[in-house]
Amino acid sequence: MSARNTAALQYLDQFLSVQQAVGQGGWVGRLASAAVNRGLAALLLLLSSPLLAWVAWRIWRVDGAPILFGHYRVGRGGRLFRCLKFRTMVRDAAPRLAALLAADPQARAQWARDQKLDNDPRITPVGQLLRRTSLDELPQLFNVLRGEMVLVGPRPITVPELTRYGVHRWHYLNAAPGMTGLWQVSGRNDLDYAQRVSLDRHYVEHRHLGLDLWILWRDRKSTRLNSSHSQQSRMPSSA
Repeated sequence: MSARNTAALQYLDQFLSVQQAVGQGGWVGRLASAAVNRGLAALLLLLSSPLLAWVAWRIWRVDGAPILFGHYRVGRGGRLFRCLKFRTMVRDAAPRLAALLAADPQARAQWARDQKLDNDPRITPVGQLLRRTSLDELPQLFNVLRGEMVLVGPRPITVPELTRYGVHRWHYLNAAPGMTGLWQVSGRNDLDYAQRVSLDRHYVEHRHLGLDLWILWRDRKSTRLNSSHSQQSRMPSSA
């Protein structure tokens, strides 16, 4: 048997074993879950429409268009979709990042390790506020409405990140990515990448309504705490 066929059989075996471990539920359950997620997303969009309009106005006033930023993420079954966010970075973010990584070895190492930067110079002042309060993620309600995401699920990742999941990529591909999830309420920026992967795997293997409700409650509390912590961290040590 060729090496290619052997690898294909190994991938298939891993995929089937994950499907057996996490379960797929019946089609009735999947339809019900989709209906609940889309219904809640529509309701939340209606209730938050004044806030969405205010945020859009703030971004436009400070930095002009575009208001939204869409970056491709991997969805359930490997389907790509544009994950929407309010734009929190300057318009020339890509060349700025390339220049920073070329000039700063520490930033380059952190980006390679975590795909993020502690002190990202690309983020605008209004973007800092949106990220601190997670308001930048509100447009993802449109992704939920379109069936590309759910309210609670694994963290949306890019195609290159999928290789970092190793054998656990099958767990990720067996679930729709969520606006919030176990990673966001378990430490978020304090966790390394391997811990994020482990939390996504754990969620997919143990997901149920009670866990989703607990995550939604914890997400509301952690967002408020992160906001307070960020405000305190910017206060001068002596004045």
